[in-house]
Amino acid sequence: MIDLENILLEISGDSIQRNPEMYSVAFYGNSEKDSLWAFSFEGHYISLNFTIHNGKVEIAPLFLGASPARILSGPREGERTLQKEEDLGFELINSLSEEQKKVALFQEKSFFDIVTGKSTEVKPLSPVGIMYAQLTKNQQLIFLKLLDEYLSTIPPKQAEKRSNKIKSQEINEVRFGWARATALGKGQYYRIQGKSFLIEFDNVQDKSNHIHTVWRDFDGDFGRYIIKEHYKNSDHHKHE
Repeated sequence: MIDLENILLEISGDSIQRNPEMYSVAFYGNSEKDSLWAFSFEGHYISLNFTIHNGKVEIAPLFLGASPARILSGPREGERTLQKEEDLGFELINSLSEEQKKVALFQEKSFFDIVTGKSTEVKPLSPVGIMYAQLTKNQQLIFLKLLDEYLSTIPPKQAEKRSNKIKSQEINEVRFGWARATALGKGQYYRIQGKSFLIEFDNVQDKSNHIHTVWRDFDGDFGRYIIKEHYKNSDHHKHE
């Protein structure tokens, strides 16, 4: 994703806005002294947020994008970014029967961008789409591959822990909803939503060559849950 800035530089000639070195890390608190601290990694099409409390890690929100999603010319022509998130989404929607698609396809027109945008706190969106429990075994395997692809962007221990939690507590009610085209290159949007989290994917802008993806936790964004836990249980704050 960072290297795509070089492609955008070639296209635009704008060396000020399109600079692969314009990414930064911000720390909040002192990791050597504080039981509660956080850091983020930010730049064009990347926003990673980590909150740590006594070794417990929350990793959300997580935003990744790609522009161009497919490089259209030059020596790297044909290279794709976030292709698994796109291809597995297509594989899942196109594996559905006509009756299943009537449930999964919740609107004809795609959103121009991810619905949650830059909101600092999000609540569950409309419960649209087909539930995991309504899928066949083979469709469930595709669904889990797609979910694991998003989880693969976080450290393996946290990914395994989160995956196990979703599968044990909410998987049957997790929904997959799709908007607009079911063929590559025509603009599409999908969301995966459970009780605790939301994934959004869109590829509509720039003639469907501009992807945005986001993972949001309804209680855990920016470490919200463990910060509440810290204030509730910390002796320091109890005496204030």
